[in-house]
Amino acid sequence: MDSELKAAILELLAFCQANNWAGYDPYDALNSKAFKVLPFLNSRVPRLILTQALKRSPFNLRRLLLIPKLQNPKAIALFLSAFVRLSERADFEVGRFIPEMIDRLIALRSAGIPYWCWGYSFPWQTRTLIVPAGAPNLVCTSFVASALLDAYERRHDSACLDMAVSAAEYILNELYWSGDGSAAGFSYPRPALRIQVHNANFLAAALLCRVYRHRGERKFLAPALRAAHYSAAKQHADGSWYYGDERSQRWIDNFHTGYNLCALQSISQNANTAEFDDCIRKGFHFYRTYFFREDGAVRYFHNRTYPIDIHTVAQSIVTLVEFQDLDARNIPLARAVLRWALDRMRDERGFFYYRVLRLCTIRTPYMRWSQAWMFLAMSMLLCESSAGEKDSPTEISPAFMEAC
Repeated sequence: MDSELKAAILELLAFCQANNWAGYDPYDALNSKAFKVLPFLNSRVPRLILTQALKRSPFNLRRLLLIPKLQNPKAIALFLSAFVRLSERADFEVGRFIPEMIDRLIALRSAGIPYWCWGYSFPWQTRTLIVPAGAPNLVCTSFVASALLDAYERRHDSACLDMAVSAAEYILNELYWSGDGSAAGFSYPRPALRIQVHNANFLAAALLCRVYRHRGERKFLAPALRAAHYSAAKQHADGSWYYGDERSQRWIDNFHTGYNLCALQSISQNANTAEFDDCIRKGFHFYRTYFFREDGAVRYFHNRTYPIDIHTVAQSIVTLVEFQDLDARNIPLARAVLRWALDRMRDERGFFYYRVLRLCTIRTPYMRWSQAWMFLAMSMLLCESSAGEKDSPTEISPAFMEAC
């Protein structure tokens, strides 16, 4: 399968580069210029309705609604992490993309903030508030800083480490809070919101522990572990987590569970602790048991299959690769998941579709949600499942890029 996997990576790379790493997003409805032309639409309920309608529509109406394709910092971070991994292989010549992605992240940082931090390229409406485009948030900042650390560990560029440390200080100084008893966490999606979202807690804690390992500053360690302990204690007896503590957040889904597990593993490694081992083993058992069909399709929710979402496909591959030491069947299963997606969710032009529903497929090529995640997942699978292979360098020529 490796030759087919390499070809899929190269074709997706060509598609993303041809689009200048920019694209649409499932949640970019509020970038529509219609809100400026028709300001009466610019209120909470219309914003929620339009966002959900566009996200669920099998037809991409964004051109009609004057929604631009934009670069998203999280997508650029995912590309950066993938390029760092692929650059370790002799058969890929992608090292030149690493400084380009770093420069783009520098250009896309949130404006007017004394820390290095990042937000999404679109405004988004929650049930209670609107988050402006570019406003820094924990999840986006954590992924960007983690990618910069990937680059630092490969290139030893102190600027990448400095940016990641600044991002960790933003999370620690602006987003961390603690209350009575064991209560502690990180505000998401906006500062001062003390709503417990478990994947946000784990992602922030993982970044702080990783920065602690590089810098040795204990100020990062204790808050990280306290928030991680809080969310680890919220794990159910079967190994699952709700998305968050609020009544409206009581669902269990694939990719947020994958975030939790991968972040917990990172915390354990970087904080040099075994205290989360049972939590990880129990959580991964739940993950393997409930989120995969026998044919390689992945379930979005633990108790139903549809929608089969490409981000869920990608995170499933990432999680299986990250935990290959727990189960020898993980890499074969990751390959089966990819096989299902290549056969049913990949366009002949090289990009991946958004969702397979029971009655139709949404074929919109989202850049952050779909392409960047699949590029990272396929890169990780290739690097882990065929480590040590000696192939001739795969040159990415201008002619190939134009043909794609």
